[in-house]
Amino acid sequence: MKFLPTYKFASERERGIALILVTVSLFAIYDAISKYLTRFYPVAELLWVRYLAHVIFMLAVFGPRMRLNLVRTHRPVLQVLRAVLLIGSASLFMLGVRYIPLADATAINFVTPLLLTALSVPMLGEKVETRNWVAVILGFAGVLVIVRPGGGELFQLAALFPFLSACCTSFYQILTRKFRGAEKPLTMHFYTGMVGLIVTSLAWQSSWTINSFAHGFLLACHALSAGVGHYLLIEAFQRIGPAVAAPFTYAQLVFALLFGWAIYGEVPDTISLFGILVIVGSGMYVARRQNRK
Repeated sequence: MKFLPTYKFASERERGIALILVTVSLFAIYDAISKYLTRFYPVAELLWVRYLAHVIFMLAVFGPRMRLNLVRTHRPVLQVLRAVLLIGSASLFMLGVRYIPLADATAINFVTPLLLTALSVPMLGEKVETRNWVAVILGFAGVLVIVRPGGGELFQLAALFPFLSACCTSFYQILTRKFRGAEKPLTMHFYTGMVGLIVTSLAWQSSWTINSFAHGFLLACHALSAGVGHYLLIEAFQRIGPAVAAPFTYAQLVFALLFGWAIYGEVPDTISLFGILVIVGSGMYVARRQNRK
């Protein structure tokens, strides 16, 4: 299934980068809609709709072609654990954007590459250079700049949600690395949706309703932007490696700033912008070092 036409002048690397940019724009749209919908619906209901659409999309598009290969896995326990971590990441981030500016939550969540660098030592046995450790420390300092301990108590507590979301995402990516070459990417993506649907169905309540046609449309866009975005991410990584993609993922912060300003009137102050730049700079430095390797 191709989402981008094949141009003679476009290399695989260029197509991969284009897919990354489309992906992060979809993720930013998902986050912006999340911020609005969490005012009216519980997070569990929003995630249930998202995963229902995810599973339907996977079965309709890939089920007829892959059949049982779509669900055949050699590591079912790790598949479930990986999916649960992504549920935790999505839930925590949605709780965060409900209370704090979209750009701030997105920036805090972008400590994921730095957490991944730190966790790769004990969990993957990788060696991390001293300069990369400095970048990790600076990235966490950037989070503190945004949160500003001693500021508003509600903001500080809510800022923990995107940070904990980043922790879940880091462990999720660690497990994803352990699957490298052992499972089909689409099978992993299917289990992510199926486990998510099962877990969120456990929280299903008869009181769950959709308030209006407009909200129904937004719920559909919310679910599709997440499902299609994650699929395009898989397509992108078939063409380029994570180290090449990493600098371009920070375009999501630009989209978050634009959506936060245009939709919610959120304009980060100078101190928050400085913290965002510190996080971005640290993450991009680590990505650049990995790319050189």
